[in-house]
Amino acid sequence: MAGESHPIRAYGDRRDDGVIQLSFTLPVPLSDKAKEAARQFCTRLGLLDVKVAAAEPAADNYTFFVVYGRADVSLDYSSIDVPEIVFRKLGFDELNKLIEDRVARRVVVLGACTGTDTHTVGIDAILNMKGYAGDYGLERYPWFEAYNLGSQVPNEELIRKAEEQKADAILVSQVVTQRDVHKDNGRQFIDVAKAHGLKGKTILLLGGPRVDHKLAMELGFDAGFGPGTKPSDVANYIVHALLKKMGKEPEDLHFEGEPA
Repeated sequence: MAGESHPIRAYGDRRDDGVIQLSFTLPVPLSDKAKEAARQFCTRLGLLDVKVAAAEPAADNYTFFVVYGRADVSLDYSSIDVPEIVFRKLGFDELNKLIEDRVARRVVVLGACTGTDTHTVGIDAILNMKGYAGDYGLERYPWFEAYNLGSQVPNEELIRKAEEQKADAILVSQVVTQRDVHKDNGRQFIDVAKAHGLKGKTILLLGGPRVDHKLAMELGFDAGFGPGTKPSDVANYIVHALLKKMGKEPEDLHFEGEPA
């Protein structure tokens, strides 16, 4: 029933036991004293029944720990409200057929790691033909025209290339996150997109290991994709978002089996 409370706790060995696993590094050499330091550290975090399950040297004078403890915390799951990406997930052939029939042209997508980010593993997994985990990248789709511009691409250059190619969607990948550089660069990209009139016109996507849909929307993007995203997730989202922009799918379109 809607509005009904749904309390949840962490699950370790049995339901609702509150047991969690932590891993972290302390700047001390491996010893029994170091293990006790790790135990006390977790105790001060509020964990109960703390046990150091593993301790290994990480480097000179550093030790990596795996610790178990019980967290006396519960949440009302029904009270959590977070934006989610909802789209119809079609298979490779079905999605290509949808583009051919409804869009009636190839969908143009540009992607890059922008700013000073040199890590292309994420954008390569989404765009390159091979894809990721047996899931084809957008270059493999006959009805996608995908361009991977690589790493360290200035935001202005990505926007300019997108304008030249009349891109339907732009993918910005951000792997480096120290001092929230991914947020700063994302905001700068949106500022440039607004200045060029692409905000609201072109589908703007953000992806990376510390990106989720909520963060992307807060920064001004249309959607965000985090760890575990497959190329087909991005492909499906783009096609349905484009059809909505074209007026060929209603904004509130809902498919059986999708979350409400």
